[in-house]
Amino acid sequence: MAKKAASFAALGGLVFSTDAGRHCPGCSQPVDACICKQTVIPAGDGIARVRRESKGRGGKTVTTITGVPLAEDALKDLATTLKKRCGTGGALKDGIIEIQGDHVELLLAELIKLGFKAKKSGG
Repeated sequence: MAKKAASFAALGGLVFSTDAGRHCPGCSQPVDACICKQTVIPAGDGIARVRRESKGRGGKTVTTITGVPLAEDALKDLATTLKKRCGTGGALKDGIIEIQGDHVELLLAELIKLGFKAKKSGG
């Protein structure tokens, strides 16, 4: 068995520190001041695809919007705007906007009005 260290000096230096807080692995800035998430726009063809889904959700219907060419912060603002427009809840998960309920036609019209290329996807 290994012998237990008797002091901090015997451990070979710093073991754990919370001095600097959490840092973004992409830009090494503190998480609240991260600049890489604000400027990253997902690669794609620039067409927002709107579809109705209920699979894996206990029979509940949600409308998902994928492929929106916006950075993370702008995508959050867009999700908030669309949720208010539909009068329902929703979420933003991994760049996919989820709106509760079947609102495909309303969201298509709203996205086109906001200047995005949008089309209905799926059945």
